[in-house]
Amino acid sequence: MSGERTQRPERRTEAGFRKPELLVSAGSPEEIAALIEAGADAVHIGDMRFGMRLAGDIPEERIADAIRLAHDKGAKAYVVCNGILHNDVLPELPGFLKCIADAGADGLVFGDPAVLIARRQAGVDIPLHWSTEMTTTNYKTANYWVTKGARRVFLARELNMDEVVEMAQKVQAEVQVQVHGMTNIYHSKRTLLSNYWEHQGHSPEGEVLDAERNLFLIEHERKEEKFPVYEDRSGTHVMSSDDLCMLESLHELMEAGIDSFRIEGLLKPLPYNEAVVRAYRKAIDAYAAGPEGYVFQEEWLDEVRALQHPDRELSFGFFYKEQVY
Repeated sequence: MSGERTQRPERRTEAGFRKPELLVSAGSPEEIAALIEAGADAVHIGDMRFGMRLAGDIPEERIADAIRLAHDKGAKAYVVCNGILHNDVLPELPGFLKCIADAGADGLVFGDPAVLIARRQAGVDIPLHWSTEMTTTNYKTANYWVTKGARRVFLARELNMDEVVEMAQKVQAEVQVQVHGMTNIYHSKRTLLSNYWEHQGHSPEGEVLDAERNLFLIEHERKEEKFPVYEDRSGTHVMSSDDLCMLESLHELMEAGIDSFRIEGLLKPLPYNEAVVRAYRKAIDAYAAGPEGYVFQEEWLDEVRALQHPDRELSFGFFYKEQVY
């Protein structure tokens, strides 16, 4: 396999710049409509049986309508099947994939090879997006999954800017990076919150320990930092104490040729996610209008900062950290 990238769909301006896609997670038809109106080009949606850390549950009986809603508004809909799959859900997967294929899903986000097998069983040809749940940290592993049919690779959030640029040059498929929102820092299939609840002498029965509960962890050494934690059918999830925000440096990623910018809307209210989408839309469109004269405008962040939770800082994540292995 050569070092050249595969041909990608065109979204070029008159000046020849290829606009990156602006992608955001959405958990309901209301969110799909609002986020596309705010400027999103595509949405991530999913059924909780097969997807993990979704912005909301859109079950099989409603997901076809959600896909059509996105299409009617001129956007793409990618279905997330990135969960850690167990034997009990495998018989249901081919039927689900047939359902979303018939509805015209634009992509299928996967990490488990069982999804590829179910896709063959269903006899459908939905474009494949390999997810960072499988730790996309080097281009050779990414390109291996390209040989298995992946048309897009979602890079791990732990890569710095130099590593992201190198991946963009050497991955033989579309490259996607997260540019805003919280990130997952720990996952266990075990029900750790329920176990802790019971250890404290409380009955876990009837307790709701999901994302709506707004629980968080605090480390003894860093009591000022709060790490959101919740439990669902996929297990226990611990999220970052700050929010990634690459708006100020988005031009570096556009110069690198990144294909898709993902906004993580998990655990955020809809007005906040709408504000984030509007801000990134302004930056992308301004750069596309003339990369040579592009200047980041601080006021693009004003609405986001006004809605930002006071306990959560905006940060560059790992993008400007020197990595030590």
